Amino acid sequence: MWHDNETTVDYVNFRLVAKACAELIRETGEEPISVGISGGWGMGKSSLVRMVASELASDQAADSKSSKLNGQKYIVITFNPWLYQGFEDARTALLQTVGDAVLKQAEQDEKLLDKANSLVKRINLLRLAQLGGEVAATILTGVPVGLIGKVVDTGSEAWRSQSVQDGVSAAREIPGATKGLLNEAEPTSLPKEIQSFRDALENLLEELDITLVVFVDDLDRCLPKTAISTLEAIRLLLFLRRSAFVIAADDVFIRGAVRVHFAGTGLDDDIVTSYFDKLIQVPLRVPRLGPNETKAYTALLFLERAYRNDQLDSESFDIAKEKVEARLRETWTGKSVDLTFLESLVPKENTDLVGLMGLAERLAPLLFSASSVQANPRLVKRFLNTVFLRKVLARPQNIDVDIQVLSKWHLLERCDETIANAIAEKVSATNEGKVEILREAEEAAKDPESELPKLFGDKAFTREWLTLEPLLGDMDLRPILHLSRDSTIRDFGADDLDKAGKALRDSLISARTSNEALRQQIQQAGEVQSGLAMARAWEAKRYSRSWQKHEEVLMLIEVCRIHSSVGSRAAALISQAPVAHLAPGLVSALTECAWAKEVLEKWVKDGETPAPVKRAITNAREQ
Repeated sequence: MWHDNETTVDYVNFRLVAKACAELIRETGEEPISVGISGGWGMGKSSLVRMVASELASDQAADSKSSKLNGQKYIVITFNPWLYQGFEDARTALLQTVGDAVLKQAEQDEKLLDKANSLVKRINLLRLAQLGGEVAATILTGVPVGLIGKVVDTGSEAWRSQSVQDGVSAAREIPGATKGLLNEAEPTSLPKEIQSFRDALENLLEELDITLVVFVDDLDRCLPKTAISTLEAIRLLLFLRRSAFVIAADDVFIRGAVRVHFAGTGLDDDIVTSYFDKLIQVPLRVPRLGPNETKAYTALLFLERAYRNDQLDSESFDIAKEKVEARLRETWTGKSVDLTFLESLVPKENTDLVGLMGLAERLAPLLFSASSVQANPRLVKRFLNTVFLRKVLARPQNIDVDIQVLSKWHLLERCDETIANAIAEKVSATNEGKVEILREAEEAAKDPESELPKLFGDKAFTREWLTLEPLLGDMDLRPILHLSRDSTIRDFGADDLDKAGKALRDSLISARTSNEALRQQIQQAGEVQSGLAMARAWEAKRYSRSWQKHEEVLMLIEVCRIHSSVGSRAAALISQAPVAHLAPGLVSALTECAWAKEVLEKWVKDGETPAPVKRAITNAREQ
């Protein structure tokens, strides 16, 4: 299997972009720079960020004695605001991360250490400024109100181990705790304090003779409030001499977050766009994989798996990676990643790997053109993980099925679920598991001028899929469908849906709002068939479920409203939710459902559940 984490291993020639970004940071010298790495979900932003950081780290290693290259050295910080969401304000967390890194760098010089501690104290004061009330009065007057000076006492380890609110509470209880806040007789202002903080950080970086490089990642995973809070913190640090920011985020998401954050202020699209653009000097978009890159990426994933399973030695794997990297650099000249090239990467006698290279060559064009994949690296990995998992599941069940057959079928499931389900219905009605209309469609697809059977429509993807080897029309598809039950429950076995159950399943899949016709259909199907239809409709929607919208749990709510006895099954289905992805809109629909009560309680206690979701559950419970 292939993990879904960011990586510095480059299969798609991103290293060239990473080198260019690192070179920009080097060339600016002491001048500030901000780079925005933009791209959609799963396109490789985090991996590109890690590659840029790796390039700068290699600079440091180039001269181990002084950690310098061309007179430069770096403090490299990677900040992930998503990790702080719901626990601490991302703005203050970023400032504290920067302060801690500079403090660590200054530990060897007593004079600079004092200045670094002073910088940390200013950060603490800026953190307090968000609390308002007593803190605001303290900042404006210079007189510590409510004894909050406790939390900004110079070098306070207690401060770094507690939240701001805990520190304020403690300060109220400790006499004389105002030491070190500010000169008690010297009034100040927040704008002045912000500028003083910027000046102090800039001077300290100058004396340390070091460049601060901050990588901000996963910004587009955050709720709008957290995303904007992080951008506001970046604004405090931006354009200081000896500073560089590399911000990875989907620019479409950021624009949406700005609209949400400033809702009701009448911002037009130009202003929304300018908000992010003003933070970024150098916009850099993650390159979308083209057909050649998609073939190379898929092939190298196959080879990586073979290497891990001792089917390919390390030397051969390394040579293959070098050849692919070199070929991708030459594609602009007309050289392509074709079948001949891919087969040259593996030993001819290894027929399994030769076959996989052929599969990569055939699959890649469809993975590139299909709207539901679009050569997204993360989706390609998930696609292959599903295929190979099914291959593993086949062994203990004595099912002999080729990986190429599994790949072709899952491609249809992923890219045209309607046709996949229609074919599955035909399989369940035959004794030999063969679908005559599929065979006819494959035959017709060979001639571009021939009309396909009505079931298949006339999309370009469908025609390409039908001609993709191996052809499935003469195969018994029951083993494939049995193994594909992880994506949709097929109609095999004694508990199959009857006609009313199948009709209800289809209605639940397409339902967007509650309506009387749907409730009558649930009533007429009966308890058993309604429960089966609900479960199968839920599984059929697994790939499109975002866990954000009310309509995604509508099918569960409506069935359980009529047949309360299936509530335990509905609860089991939602209990598998990735809690970190939940949104208030979804959970608010469940708060009135008795069957969901236990699951909601677990979500409230789960540390990964977003704070707004917890509040939505708690507020509904108190009403």
